[in-house]
Amino acid sequence: MSDAADIIIIGSGASGAAAAWSLSRDKSLRIICFEQGSIADSSDYPTKSTDWELARSGSFSFDPNIRKNSADYPIDDSKSPISIANFNGFGGSTILYSAHFPRFHLSDFRVKTLDNIADDWPLSYSELDPFFNENEKIMGVAGLVGDTAYPEYNSLLPPIPLGDMGKVMAKAFNKKNWHWWPSYAAINTDKRKSRASCINIGPCNVGCSQGAKGSVDVTYWPLARLNGVEVYTESRVYEITLDSKGLADGVLYMDADGVEHKCKANIVIVACSGIGTPRLLLNSKSLAFPDGLLNDNGLIGKNLMLHPLAYVEGVFEQDLKSSLGPHGCCILSQEFYETRDDHDFVRGYTMQILRGAPPIETAISGYFMRQLSIGKKHHEQFDKLFNHTAGIAIIAEDLPELHNQVELDYDNKDLFGMPGVKVHYKLSDNTKKILKHGIKMSKEIFSEVDAKVTSSFAPVKNTGWHLMGTARMGTDPQASVVNKYGQAHQVKNLFIVDSSVFVTSGAANPVATAQAITLFACDYIRNNIANIV
Repeated sequence: MSDAADIIIIGSGASGAAAAWSLSRDKSLRIICFEQGSIADSSDYPTKSTDWELARSGSFSFDPNIRKNSADYPIDDSKSPISIANFNGFGGSTILYSAHFPRFHLSDFRVKTLDNIADDWPLSYSELDPFFNENEKIMGVAGLVGDTAYPEYNSLLPPIPLGDMGKVMAKAFNKKNWHWWPSYAAINTDKRKSRASCINIGPCNVGCSQGAKGSVDVTYWPLARLNGVEVYTESRVYEITLDSKGLADGVLYMDADGVEHKCKANIVIVACSGIGTPRLLLNSKSLAFPDGLLNDNGLIGKNLMLHPLAYVEGVFEQDLKSSLGPHGCCILSQEFYETRDDHDFVRGYTMQILRGAPPIETAISGYFMRQLSIGKKHHEQFDKLFNHTAGIAIIAEDLPELHNQVELDYDNKDLFGMPGVKVHYKLSDNTKKILKHGIKMSKEIFSEVDAKVTSSFAPVKNTGWHLMGTARMGTDPQASVVNKYGQAHQVKNLFIVDSSVFVTSGAANPVATAQAITLFACDYIRNNIANIV
């Protein structure tokens, strides 16, 4: 069976959804999006159940090797101190993300010029600024304008309430005279059209049944589908094909029953994440590209960046109701975001204030850290922990290194025989210094408000959400895979628009920047489509 489209988009997550909407504004185009997962019914999310925490260890786990849904593929990350986290389904990882939504800084695009490390991006913050603004309106970003760490935002929804815990932590930063600001969050704080506002119960990362969290299944996709974009779910693309002229002419995919199909297209756009994109490209071998599509320079899968995290927890005497509210979105500090002369490392980190753990996590973590006993004193000790804790996550900038990479794993295959992925990753000395410094500064913050530090460690194992750099952009075809528009140097009608094109990682969650890049690229495609095809 074969089909045909003007444009194929592979992946329905943050970038794939933004691409679908942007390109669908030209209603003359037939656009098909392929998604290997299924469409989830938000009414089935664990959010509505009191045992939602248990779901995080099963079918809603961040870890595909634990989750093992039919749409998942095996990822061998045994050679990495950080486990890969993702979600394969309609809406991609935005279904499970915490919706923390800061932009990259101006300096993130110029690290070579400013710090003589890595490379500058081939595009600037100013080029992306209008697309940041556009994206924030569609995703529904809450925050507060006026943060001196950023240029002025255009418009934002009211910020997520700080809560008692957030107010106490803000006072601690004030005492140190350090930067802090309410978190930027893709979460409705006001009702928007058919989407309700956040009710601050907390379990954002098992899917938001309220519809308040800005996952792309409720932001971009209704708009794109209204414009006629077709979505083929449970359709696993395993190869991008080329014609005799060396142009991409479509994809091969398996449907839910394992039946092979061909879909032709004039333009192919890849948006499968920093893991899924190199997997697909490496699997797309041909006479023209025997080592994988676009891999003549050996860069596909290289320069993997993961944002290593450190974690520090403080326990307060007072009940701060700290478990209430979106877990990852309270306040942030970017006091140590950029290179400073008094540091023994380059670049820096974001301090992200996390709300307290929910009940089951409080009990389990408390037990393993020997704070909670089993027996008569359990409930008394539990009451002194639950709603009494706060966490600080140190999000470290991860610099690109060739040896950090993903490759195909032919020994472990998915449901239909496509190779899985092996991850090779280790922390650099610079990253270790960043994490050490972040832990020290976090302890100082907790001491300002008389909180007892009960745990501090790095790196946090199950935090490999931010998958970047494995198909980087640049001006030199020998040192990059795509140009500033995500257009492949070697195949002009093939585009990559997810975070795999990142040159450097910044020290902020990448979704907002990835989507802005996507809108920037798709604006170029719409305006130049006659020259591309």
